[in-house]
Amino acid sequence: MTILAALMAATSLSVANAADLRMSWWGGNSRHEATQKALTYCGDKLGHTIAPEFTSWTGHLTKVTTQLAGGTEADIMQINWPWLPLFSKDGNGFADINNFKDIIDLTQWSDSELASTSVAGKLQGLPLSITGRVPWFNTTTYEKAGVALPTSWDELEAAAKVFKEKLGDNYYPYEATGLESKGLDARGLIMVYLTQKTGKTMIDPETLALNYSVEDFKAGLEMYGRFADSGVIVPWKTVAAAGANMPLHENPNWADGHIAGTYQWDTTYHKIADPLKEGQELVPTPILKNADATNDGVFRKPSMLFSISKNSKNPKAAAEVMNCLLNDTGAAEILGTTRGIPASKAALNYLMEKGAIEPVLLKAHKLVLDSTGPAISPFFDHPKIIEVYGDALEMFAYGEMSAEEAAVEIHDGMAEILEDLKK
Repeated sequence: MTILAALMAATSLSVANAADLRMSWWGGNSRHEATQKALTYCGDKLGHTIAPEFTSWTGHLTKVTTQLAGGTEADIMQINWPWLPLFSKDGNGFADINNFKDIIDLTQWSDSELASTSVAGKLQGLPLSITGRVPWFNTTTYEKAGVALPTSWDELEAAAKVFKEKLGDNYYPYEATGLESKGLDARGLIMVYLTQKTGKTMIDPETLALNYSVEDFKAGLEMYGRFADSGVIVPWKTVAAAGANMPLHENPNWADGHIAGTYQWDTTYHKIADPLKEGQELVPTPILKNADATNDGVFRKPSMLFSISKNSKNPKAAAEVMNCLLNDTGAAEILGTTRGIPASKAALNYLMEKGAIEPVLLKAHKLVLDSTGPAISPFFDHPKIIEVYGDALEMFAYGEMSAEEAAVEIHDGMAEILEDLKK
């Protein structure tokens, strides 16, 4: 009778603690399938039911914005890191995960990683992976030209001359355009150069101060212009005229090795390597820098995070599920690298022991983590910042503005936006 009573009490407790939750995210089919399996695993283990809400990337920001405005968001949300200033400017946009440190093992993240997703001292989400940009080179094309992979910007410029002599004018050792996203790759090239040159990031993550002067932006634009003129990269005008304003992995000139280098996220290996024609090899290398660089200029950030709704009726249950998804080895096996190489040490160590992460991905990830550079601000990717930067850069690339004029446009436009965002 005592045993029966104990069993009934345990069953009653389990039912009482059970919660109906919702979780939202964006992604592709592989992420959707793995996440649903992981939610079933964690739900069964914890006694909760979690309804999945998933979409593609397109339109997800609009959906989350609408839900947050109406207080109808999911209990657990996958949030893009640059969205933090949009949704949690004062640290009150999401539940403070510090309040659930007895449920979620926060020791699996470094202090700097937790700081990157905290606003006003409140932990607004947990990083799913830490990502950064590294150079990727097509070794086959470089070997064909008889050129060693470059380690500096000077060596990259020298490689361009050899490419033209040995392979032809339509071969380029690097790319830096990204027209489909307001010149994303061009902006990335300029930013790594300026970070190395000045020792500062563009926007101070604490004060939102603009750290670069007009002269700094001018130097970056002149470097970009020199690379375009000397054939290091395909000029913006040439890319646009050819109708090649498409993602790199869809560009036939990348697929056949005519473009032999790029500066991309460590997690994009398969996206940019799979289109390469048979016999070509893609490898990551340390970030290029000249001898006078003050740091590597790494662009490193949380790729995305899981956040808990401040309106959740069951925040503790949501925290239990989140801890399972991020730190449980069973969930780690199911999710794998569908959101990049895990930031959680528990998940990362488990996948490494299982040999579940490809060596090339580990190498690229290590390059990101080992590289030096100041912390960046999520405002770097603010839509208004991107617009003013991209528009002026395009005008410069088309020769409709001088480097000086474009630098003033970028500097003054950004300064005005940042002042408004501080209010």
